[in-house]
Amino acid sequence: MNAPTTNEDLLYSVQDGIARITFNRPQARNAMTFAMYDRMADICLEINADRSIKALILTGAGDKAFASGTDISQFRAFKTAQDALDYEARIDRVLGTLEQCRVPVIAAIAGACTGGGAGIAACCDLRIGTETTRMGFPIARTLGNCLSMSNISRVVALVGPARTKDLIFKARLVEAQEALALGLLNEVVPDVETLQRRADDTAKLVASHAPLTLEATKEAVRRIRRTLSREEGEDLILKAYMSEDFREGMDAFLNKRAPVWKGR
Repeated sequence: MNAPTTNEDLLYSVQDGIARITFNRPQARNAMTFAMYDRMADICLEINADRSIKALILTGAGDKAFASGTDISQFRAFKTAQDALDYEARIDRVLGTLEQCRVPVIAAIAGACTGGGAGIAACCDLRIGTETTRMGFPIARTLGNCLSMSNISRVVALVGPARTKDLIFKARLVEAQEALALGLLNEVVPDVETLQRRADDTAKLVASHAPLTLEATKEAVRRIRRTLSREEGEDLILKAYMSEDFREGMDAFLNKRAPVWKGR
């Protein structure tokens, strides 16, 4: 049994071969900082090198959110086209590393799972929610940016092109039972206590199975799915992130007012 280690807003522990990452900013609905993204990727690389670890659970502190996306205040530093491209490159690298983590990754999702948080969940192999879980990408209503090409690819793989457009165009958050029907969730349990117990039980179950079978299956599914490269979407990223609308969306979000979209 390893002692838990803490790295600012992200907690990491390993017990009996089960690793656990907790996004630990409940006061900010577990919004992700760049440091949290980077630490998560580093942990996945550590797990890849440690064969004693058999499964990984991701969860959020408290009962209000799994992760509510990237901390919007960090976008204030965006000044140039390269800033936007560098951000998307970072997210692609982090989520790609999470997706290719060799062990089964289980998302235990209570409350809001939105934006970047929903992107993280889409990288996981199994997703368990509670009756309070709400999932989606409300960026057309909030920020006016766009998803990375890899995130779009993952969502389309989970729910199909038509439902992906329905989710993003309507900027709606999907309730737990609909998320289950769509395939965004694999299972729904009543409450947070049951969620954590179910995540632990699921992690122990998959940890007891043949690791190479799981690794081969996970990698085969990843290879089958067509993922757009970052380069294929650079024009779309720049169109969104360099727009007046993105600046307006960010200012409106931070100042708690409704944005006024201009389409430029």
